[in-house]
Amino acid sequence: MLSVCKIYFGLFLFFSFSLFLLSLNFLALDYCLILEYELLSLNSSSIEMTILLDWMSILFMSFVLFISSMVIYYSYEYMSGDLFISRFILLVVMFVLSMMFLIISPNLISILLGWDGLGLVSYCLVIYYQNVKSFNAGMLTALSNRIGDVALLMSIAWMLNYGSWNYIYYLEFMKNDFCMQLISWMVVLAAMTKSAQIPFSSWLPAAMAAPTPVSSLVHSSTLVTAGVYLLIRFNYSFSDSLMMFLLFISSMTMFMSGLGANFEFDLKKIIALSTLSQLGLMMSILALGDYSLAFFHLLTHALFKALLFMCAGNIIHNLGNCQDIRFMGGLMNHMPLTCTFFNICNFSLCGLPFLSGFYSKDLIVEFMSMSWLNIYIYMIFYISVGLTVCYSFRLTYYALTGDFNYLSLTGMSETGMVMLKGMGGLIILVVFSGSMLSWLIFPTPFFICLPILLKIMTLIMILFGICIGYEMSKFKINYSLHSLNNLTLSSYFAMMWNMPVLSTLGVNYYPVLMGEIYTKVFDQGWLEYYGGKNLNYSLGKFSSFLQVFSGNHLKVYFMMMLIWITFLSLNFYF
Repeated sequence: MLSVCKIYFGLFLFFSFSLFLLSLNFLALDYCLILEYELLSLNSSSIEMTILLDWMSILFMSFVLFISSMVIYYSYEYMSGDLFISRFILLVVMFVLSMMFLIISPNLISILLGWDGLGLVSYCLVIYYQNVKSFNAGMLTALSNRIGDVALLMSIAWMLNYGSWNYIYYLEFMKNDFCMQLISWMVVLAAMTKSAQIPFSSWLPAAMAAPTPVSSLVHSSTLVTAGVYLLIRFNYSFSDSLMMFLLFISSMTMFMSGLGANFEFDLKKIIALSTLSQLGLMMSILALGDYSLAFFHLLTHALFKALLFMCAGNIIHNLGNCQDIRFMGGLMNHMPLTCTFFNICNFSLCGLPFLSGFYSKDLIVEFMSMSWLNIYIYMIFYISVGLTVCYSFRLTYYALTGDFNYLSLTGMSETGMVMLKGMGGLIILVVFSGSMLSWLIFPTPFFICLPILLKIMTLIMILFGICIGYEMSKFKINYSLHSLNNLTLSSYFAMMWNMPVLSTLGVNYYPVLMGEIYTKVFDQGWLEYYGGKNLNYSLGKFSSFLQVFSGNHLKVYFMMMLIWITFLSLNFYF
């Protein structure tokens, strides 16, 4: 068990550092490599596997491998009670390899393989604990993602018009072509399902049924970022109307999830909604026309979000699998190092100056302030920044300060050195990666020219968010099903604007009910008789009749000969 963890941890860490150095080389030389490997050649047709290596794909792979190496190391202790930990580690490795496949593909077919690999393995990981809640969450995750898979399949079909599936050659050249615009819309739909934008958002908090190390990997650098990464690759072909549509959807997602996180009490769901908010931020800056900023925030966010989930996992582990933040409190006295890591990640998420999140988030908001935009986008960006600080401060207030609200006899301690080492591997990058990446990716700095009020607007919203978060911490919300309070605005916000109801009950309960009414009132069994059942019976009888012929071919041959002679003699006679 330990050997499997150590092997993959060492391998991933080695490849991560190697790829990071390689990406620096590619970035310095502005170098791009496309490798074509011929798998099969038949007559004049050949099937080739194409691999795209540029600084972006190599750097992203390096980050994914580094985070997954730390998660695998962390899992050794977190999942130590599991009898099948080697199976769990292998599932995580398959998950990471699917993501690698997606990152290096400039071809829609090979992207689909990585894309579907992510979908299938994520289903196996979400249902890992095998209870009703996990099964429901897994099904919701898988079916939501199937919509995007279908959109990707349709874009593959439309791309047949170009004679190749290597989309990378056609993006700018065929930008104004109808087929390319259609393919772009399909790709945006696929990315919206994978990155959980409105109206496909409800699967993301549901996927929290997976073990915490999986949540740490899924919500930082793999599954949910696949959609954003695909859009970064496709961004050259987007029309103005498509970008406006994407901007509206992503800004609404950012606002909705930030609002919902303020009314949530499940520790992992709060962090999941925070991921959703950051995905909305990445998508919206991409829709504003700067894909490099979206990629920059993608990398910095991956680091602090992975560590945030690891800290949450350590807290849940010590609390005997309790995830409700109302049962926490005063954790800084019991788990000082974990709480320190947790706070640093929260500050980085809020965009506190000179931590990694600040460099990407502040730049994104200032870039948005420089653009020619309406007041709606301007307001929603700053409100969302404020809401991020608001739910982060609320979470800190509930979990880390005050009195300990769990069982009196709970012995909490930080004895898990393996988990702490896994988390310690990430904390250095959480603090320093923002400045390091901004110097690497943008050797020429962005020129931002704003009046002093707009320049410090982000800091104003951070302070404003802290005040609101502190006030909201005092609210007591009753979620009991029998109370009238269930109809209030707060429960509406907490339920992500009723999206889980619409995307689960709305799409399965009512169609099944309609089917029952139709069967009882209209059909009454006739469709069964004229449909599958009777067809099965008829085909069975016909095949058994044919089997008589095939089993007695000598008799049949003589009989046919007799009939043929009779026919000839009758013909001759008449």
